[in-house]
Amino acid sequence: MKYYSTNRQSPAVDFKAATIKGQAPDKGLYFPERIPQLDPAWISELNSFSPEEIAFRVIHPFVGQTIPDEKLYQITSEAIQFPIPLVPVSERISSLELFHGPTLAFKDVGARFMSRCLGYFMSQSVNQQKVTVLVATSGDTGGAVASGFYEVEGVEVVILYPAGKVSPVQEKQLTTLGKNIRAIEIEGTFDDCQQLVKQAFTDTAINEKLFLTSANSINVARWLPQQFYYFLAYRQWKEKDHSPVIAVPSGNFGNICAGLLAMQSGLPVRHFIAACNANDMVSDFLSTGEWKPRPAVPTISNAMDVGNPSNFIRILEIFGLQVPALKEKLSTCSITDAETMQTISDVYAKFGYILDPHGAVGYLALERHLATNASAKGFFLETAHPVKFPEAVEQSTGVKIEIPSSILHIMQKEKKAIRFQPDYTQLKDYLLG
Repeated sequence: MKYYSTNRQSPAVDFKAATIKGQAPDKGLYFPERIPQLDPAWISELNSFSPEEIAFRVIHPFVGQTIPDEKLYQITSEAIQFPIPLVPVSERISSLELFHGPTLAFKDVGARFMSRCLGYFMSQSVNQQKVTVLVATSGDTGGAVASGFYEVEGVEVVILYPAGKVSPVQEKQLTTLGKNIRAIEIEGTFDDCQQLVKQAFTDTAINEKLFLTSANSINVARWLPQQFYYFLAYRQWKEKDHSPVIAVPSGNFGNICAGLLAMQSGLPVRHFIAACNANDMVSDFLSTGEWKPRPAVPTISNAMDVGNPSNFIRILEIFGLQVPALKEKLSTCSITDAETMQTISDVYAKFGYILDPHGAVGYLALERHLATNASAKGFFLETAHPVKFPEAVEQSTGVKIEIPSSILHIMQKEKKAIRFQPDYTQLKDYLLG
């Protein structure tokens, strides 16, 4: 499998090169030259296969021979070494719980997969040069990347996050590990962080001295394995005669992009909903056809506070840059903070199920869609554990959210982070120093 740049000004590369480079030299994102078509008979018999076998089968065409099959099977198995249950909430709506990994967020799957791929590639390197993973986070990416890459030999990690715009648990997860994990607190938004990272990748002076790669979902090794849990959800889907509607809380659009890719590979899906908060520029694009990035607005669903989602170009690539074809399979829905809080309250009162703010956005978007589609059923992605957003959840439910024992020790650790203005010169001096 080869990968081309979405800007079409760079040579095609294999999975190994795309993973190590992160972003193409022409500033585009890498995209597979073809979308594998999975055997419909195999998909209809997913219940007969283990989660590990399913994940391996899904990712193998994308990796090709860059990783031996035995090693790739081990990597995929370790990436999903925790439960990913599809839990009924109401008669027509289920929750795909993606928060049972080590950092209690959906990004654990992609971060664990990528860290192990990159670790393997570095172990095979002749010159044993260290690689620096430079990543921007709006919340959960930082913790997942920090956990996934912690003590991985030959890899240094630098994480940028917006000051005051991540939850206490999220901040502790990305600032307390130390060793090869370093955190930089930016006095700005996620978009500021992402812009600084993009500048670094195109800076010749930095790239001559450092071997840079990204662990954001712009990296194929972070983006592609997110397909796993869509297939694992369908494995648990009871009504195989009726394909599900899937609502995905969407910020940088990497997660829903992976779902759409899985659908184009053959996974039965009736419809996708990009559930957005106040940062809903994709909704405007689908309505007007005009791409107008804007500054991110802070919300209680902070991981979705993205004003210029990088991965949307990949969604367009999946549909051959044909917006009408895309709109047949994807719609958007924007949810306010007030509606998010009310949804957390209502769902807990009616069903005893506790949503985090991102899951609440997904739930309400799905509920609204099903209200006008009487025969449909579906599920939303519950992307993070409610404990990551205690203020909003406890205010809405009146229930004290207990910190899971698996992360209790992290909350006692000291935060270690450098604070910068959103000034590229500061970041550049730090990286080169």
